[in-house]
Amino acid sequence: MNNIKIVADSCCDLTAELVAKHDIAVLPLYVALGDTFYRDGVDVTPKDIYDYFDKTQQTPKTSAANAADFADFFRPFAEAGQNIIYIGIGLSLSCTVTNARLAAEEFDNVKIACIDSKNLSTGIGLLVLRAAEMVEEGKSFEEIVSTIETLTDYSRASFILERLEYLHRGGRCSLLTAVGAAMLSIKPEIAVRNGTMANRSKFRGSMVSCAKKYVDSLMANRDQIDPRRAFVTYTVDTDPAIVAAVYDAAAATGHFEEILQSNAGSVITSHCGKNTIGLLFLDKLPE
Repeated sequence: MNNIKIVADSCCDLTAELVAKHDIAVLPLYVALGDTFYRDGVDVTPKDIYDYFDKTQQTPKTSAANAADFADFFRPFAEAGQNIIYIGIGLSLSCTVTNARLAAEEFDNVKIACIDSKNLSTGIGLLVLRAAEMVEEGKSFEEIVSTIETLTDYSRASFILERLEYLHRGGRCSLLTAVGAAMLSIKPEIAVRNGTMANRSKFRGSMVSCAKKYVDSLMANRDQIDPRRAFVTYTVDTDPAIVAAVYDAAAATGHFEEILQSNAGSVITSHCGKNTIGLLFLDKLPE
C-alpha cells in the first residue's frame, strides 16, 4: 500500500468515478437549510438547494468542516501509517484549511500537509487529481507537496451565471446589479484569482451564445494553458444545450488532451444556482 493518502473536501467537485479511480478521500463541508446543517453530498443535494430557494427565496449558508471533523477523518489513515496531503478550499473563502491544520497537530506519527488551493470547485479538483497521479507515479511526499503548492497559483477557475438571484440573496451583489443584468441579458463571468472571487468579464445574449463567447475569451490565451486536462463543471439541471456549447467550443480548439465533466456540489450551488457553468484548467508553469 502506498504510504501517501490524498484528501480533499467536497468543494473539489470531482465525480464519484474519479474519486474511486484515484483512491481520494473526500470530507464533506456543511450546508445549512434554515437552522439545520447537512453534509454536502451526503445528506443534502443541489436539488435540495433549489427547492429551499424556491420556497424561501433565501440561499442556504455554507460552513467549513471543523477541526474535530478533520481529526476524525485523518485518524484512520494516520493509524495505518499513511502520510496525508489535504488540498482544500481557498483560505480567503473558508476557514476549512485552518481547521485541517489544527487537526493535523494531533498526529505526530505521520506527515500531514494541508495545502491552501486558493481556489474552489474543480479549480481544487485539478490540483487533487495531479497530486493523486503523482502518488501513483511513486513521487515523494515532499515533491508532491512542493509541486501542488506551486500549481495553486496556476489553477484557473471561472464560471458564467445565467441569473444573479443566488448571489444577490447571499449578499454578494446588489439588487440593482441583479435586476440590471437580467434586463440587459448580461451574463457575468466570476473568476477566482489570487484566492478571491471577482467579476472578470460580462457577456450579453442567450446563455448558449454567451457560453461560446466565454470559452473563446478563455482560449484566446491558449499558449499559456496546460493542455493536459480541463473540466466543464456545471450546476445540476443546467440546460444540456449550455453544457454542449461549452464542451464543444473547448473541444473544437483541439488544445486539451482530455475534457472531463462534473457537477458542482451543494456548496457551489448554494451561491450560484441553476445554469451556472465553467471551463476550468491549469496554466503552464514557467520554463
